[in-house]
Amino acid sequence: MRKGPRAGRANQAPMKTNRRSFLLSSAAAVAITAAESTAQAANEQARMSASDSLKALLRGNARFVAGTPACLPATVRRAELANGQAPFAAVLGCSDSRVPVETVFDHEPGDIFVVRVAGNFADPVGIGSLQYSVAVLKSSLVMVLGHTACGAVKAATDFVKTGKPFPGQIQTLAAALAPVAKSTRHASGDWLHNAIVANVKANVAKLKADPIIGKAEVVGGIYDLASGKVSLV
Repeated sequence: MRKGPRAGRANQAPMKTNRRSFLLSSAAAVAITAAESTAQAANEQARMSASDSLKALLRGNARFVAGTPACLPATVRRAELANGQAPFAAVLGCSDSRVPVETVFDHEPGDIFVVRVAGNFADPVGIGSLQYSVAVLKSSLVMVLGHTACGAVKAATDFVKTGKPFPGQIQTLAAALAPVAKSTRHASGDWLHNAIVANVKANVAKLKADPIIGKAEVVGGIYDLASGKVSLV
């Protein structure tokens, strides 16, 4: 029995779909390989170990605190970095304007892969960004960096205390941080400070459990707004 035109097209459709899927997956693989090659070309020196990466961050922070930064102006490496990047560390930090990550650690552009969101918590987009830093750019260290007097964590404690929601997407931030606010509400000491520390620790644990990010060393730190010092937690 002869098949009509519609039947013929129906039989061809899976082949076209499979071919399209194959081409898309192949293109994605080529893109990832190209990104890895570019990153390697940008920095052919030996990769830092996680331990050395952490020491480099803390030494830079000590220079920042002492007022003796050694970081060169961003324009010096601009042309070099146009060819790719190979950051030795990734930092999940807060959006707070008082905590500029590269400045705090006295490092030049190209050294630290930075993800910033109010409250320094790991949402799906931030996790994807950090996965890219570890899997493609080969960063050996990931730090979750909180800071004293964090407004986003304060919003969470206020929400837990009063139950009154914030306008717009601000409530999304408060709700995301509410669990750590609740868990520390009745602990001894300052509620806000305890919640800030607990938030860093909770996100460190979350990132350690990630199958991609967990291949790097994951640590937590708190930046003190008054002194400029980063303390590990």
